[in-house]
Amino acid sequence: MAMTRRQRVRAIRAVQYAVLIALLLAIVLAADWGELRRAFFDAEVARSLFPDIITTALVNTVVYTLLGFGFGLVLGVVLALMRLSQVPPYRWLAVAYIEFFRGVPALLVFIALGFGVPLAFQVALDRHVTVMLALGLVGAAYIAETMRAGIQAVPKGQMEAARSLGMSHSRAMASIIIPQAFRIVLPPLTNELVLLTKDSSLVYLLGLSLDQYELSKFGRDALNQHRSLTPILVAGVCYLIITVPLGHLVRRLEARAAKAR
Repeated sequence: MAMTRRQRVRAIRAVQYAVLIALLLAIVLAADWGELRRAFFDAEVARSLFPDIITTALVNTVVYTLLGFGFGLVLGVVLALMRLSQVPPYRWLAVAYIEFFRGVPALLVFIALGFGVPLAFQVALDRHVTVMLALGLVGAAYIAETMRAGIQAVPKGQMEAARSLGMSHSRAMASIIIPQAFRIVLPPLTNELVLLTKDSSLVYLLGLSLDQYELSKFGRDALNQHRSLTPILVAGVCYLIITVPLGHLVRRLEARAAKAR
């Protein structure tokens, strides 16, 4: 007797679950758990990382990220307004910037600012300034496009109403349009903050002293010292401490925005 569509779906799903369980059992039975514990879950190595991995590496990662995001947000808003400007040169400059920094790896930007600019102009940039510029320049290209979409999503009647009240275009943009655009694009902006948190691992290219280590550099040095992958695992957990709450915040904001619509 032929199965119904629902029965076929249930049968296929049961087979998938069975295959998955079989694979998990094979991995569990074949793994050398003692060796895995020594390689990834060495408690002594993990304890030796604290409190420095929190008080130094985690704090520096947050500071680097916030510096880059703050600079990128300001520059991104300016670029978005230039992108929407009626003046052609402004649009051309904004498009050129956005396309360039969206196409160039952040790695090259760090190298250029960390080594190229000091050599070319004989200037010594502060480490935090270099990080802020490198992360911010890359982040601004993505934030600009996000902000542009948010500004264009605000109903045109908002600008018309503001102008009818006697506001200038710039004041209406600053007081009415941009605040509404921020509420619209807050979830993708939070996603950009998560991406910059991970991009902050490129700071190691600049050469860091112990008190300037971020999570990835701290984990790599501890890996070489202890010959164990436990520091990398602990550093990964620290990244999750930052990114998981941000991801949860994004979902909450998206749900709130959908409910408002």
